Amino acid sequence: MPTSTSATVSPAYWANRTVVVTGGNGFLGSKVVSTLRDAGATVVAPTHAEADFTLAGVAEELFRKHKTSHVIHLAARVGGIGFNQVAPAQLYLDNLLMGTLTIEAARAAGVEKTVILGTVCSYPKFTPVPFREESLWDGYPEETNAPYGIAKKAMLIHAQANAAQYGQQFACVIPTNLYGPGDHFHPSVSHVIPALIKKCVEAKENGDSSVSVWGTGTASRDYLYVVDAAQAIVLAAQMRNSAEPLNLGNNREVTIRETVETIARIVGFTGILEWDSSKPDGQPRRRVDASRAERELGWHASTKFEDGLRNTVDWYLANRELAEKAPR
Repeated sequence: MPTSTSATVSPAYWANRTVVVTGGNGFLGSKVVSTLRDAGATVVAPTHAEADFTLAGVAEELFRKHKTSHVIHLAARVGGIGFNQVAPAQLYLDNLLMGTLTIEAARAAGVEKTVILGTVCSYPKFTPVPFREESLWDGYPEETNAPYGIAKKAMLIHAQANAAQYGQQFACVIPTNLYGPGDHFHPSVSHVIPALIKKCVEAKENGDSSVSVWGTGTASRDYLYVVDAAQAIVLAAQMRNSAEPLNLGNNREVTIRETVETIARIVGFTGILEWDSSKPDGQPRRRVDASRAERELGWHASTKFEDGLRNTVDWYLANRELAEKAPR
């Protein structure tokens, strides 16, 4: 296994390589694309209209056309607790198809390495904290996001099977809850941080005396700034060759109550936070052990939580129409 004392994206490594980034125009993908281009890689990042990865043959044709050395598979259908409750079949099928077809296309096209992105939602509901990679198979995921989480786990099994049978090279990363500029603020798909930012901003603008927040506030999350995640993914593509999962996290557990109180302070909302305990909390606790990534990649998250939140709020206020655009 590679060991490093400092995280360095290497221009010498990427200079003559062509990388296809699925989902490369999205929240996380756009940061990965920027990181790769800054390192000198040739990057292909088709839009969904240009390449629908749920359709057989699309990925393989694309990989062959561009003589692709690396695939970083970030395309996904995602959403918060609400979207997971109303569209579990869509989340399961789209993510399963995209992952299966992309992995097989990379094998058929002779791609040097394929990076697949898992999800912290794949961990069992009551995983001991901090989540360690070896706990991934110790139980069923939290029910509200299990279809999405299991579709992502299937990609991991596919990668391990192909690595064993064909020698296909992979890097498999599992980021915890991402946030940052460029996130999705539309109510149908927003995760906890953008949803709370939108609520607090609108409450302040409307002069509301209170904001209603889902759950009890006791659930916790481990938030990872999207730019930090992008660097880790590129480092994994550069340095790692293993179909075993690699956690990416911030090593800090933050309750939903602390999250919304910090957002309210940054936004300037001074009203009451009302907790709606009839709504689900989601997974009770969430913090991953990212020590393997630090040992093997020399990577650790460097953005302080409040700094990342301020950057996210500033981006949202400057890009309201784009941020709140409805998903396809």
